[in-house]
Amino acid sequence: MSILRVENLVKTYPGSGGGLGRRREPVRAVDDVSFAVERGECLGIVGESGSGKTTISRAILGLETPTSGRILFEGTDISKLSPRAMRDVRARIQVVFQDPYASLNPRMSVRDIIAEPMEIHRSTVGLNDRQISARVVELLRLVRMEEGHARRYPHEFSGGQRQRIGIARALACKPELIVLDEPTSALDVSVQAQVLNIMRDLQRERGLTYLFISHNLAVVRHVSDEVGVMYLGRLVEWADKETLFRAPRHPYTRMLLDAIPDIAMTGRARTPVQGEVPNPLSPPAGCAFHPRCPYADERCSRERPALLEFEGIRVACHAVTEGRIAGRA
Repeated sequence: MSILRVENLVKTYPGSGGGLGRRREPVRAVDDVSFAVERGECLGIVGESGSGKTTISRAILGLETPTSGRILFEGTDISKLSPRAMRDVRARIQVVFQDPYASLNPRMSVRDIIAEPMEIHRSTVGLNDRQISARVVELLRLVRMEEGHARRYPHEFSGGQRQRIGIARALACKPELIVLDEPTSALDVSVQAQVLNIMRDLQRERGLTYLFISHNLAVVRHVSDEVGVMYLGRLVEWADKETLFRAPRHPYTRMLLDAIPDIAMTGRARTPVQGEVPNPLSPPAGCAFHPRCPYADERCSRERPALLEFEGIRVACHAVTEGRIAGRA
């Protein structure tokens, strides 16, 4: 059974004034998105800025109210829960934020930062003060930090160490799902690898379930089991990691992969990402990607493709389903 199911999720924001008394149309940040996350696995959701991936994560965390659709966590639609009921769920769904410099309270010691979730959810975790302090030390060791670090403050640590503190805080209440919102994008490449290795090891050792939000396919490849690719609020491709990286189908996925540096120097022809994401205030008709797509035809400009099962993957592309573009190895 899936630990998380998102069904036909829509998040719309009201349009602002367009000048001369006109009002713009509402903006669909997330447009009819459905997916599932299996227990013990990592789902990566990737896309450029403005694709809607962070809005999805905020809706799952209860920080945004969906316009329509359902978010089922262990069979319960958490999008309909009251704030009080959602507070109980938050002990089981935790988050690691993008910016380790902004996500930790500079006035709190590391001990208090990690202990805070356990104190808020004391009735759920069932620990007294002495047990909470012991748990803080255990969590610091899990993320490869020392017991003495508990007495120090965030400004005394590097970015990678701060993010490890954030991971320890997310693990404090023994959650069943952790949302990772661009957790390494603010870090140097060498530090990214250290943090990703820690997260991957913790997942294997403790059977954690991750929803990993990123714009970086190279990072997603390192940690994910399945990958969903988003463009302008919609899923355009969904596949297991090995299939998606070996034989991407959607032209947008191919462009994202071609933007990754070819360390192996394979000599394979590459197509860099062309153009920019359209303005979500006035999205293109038909397939939103067609203005940037080298395979687009007249149908693409007028008819939006559905996300369909095709040769073991799910893809939203007329060119793929009509055979105008074949898979590539």
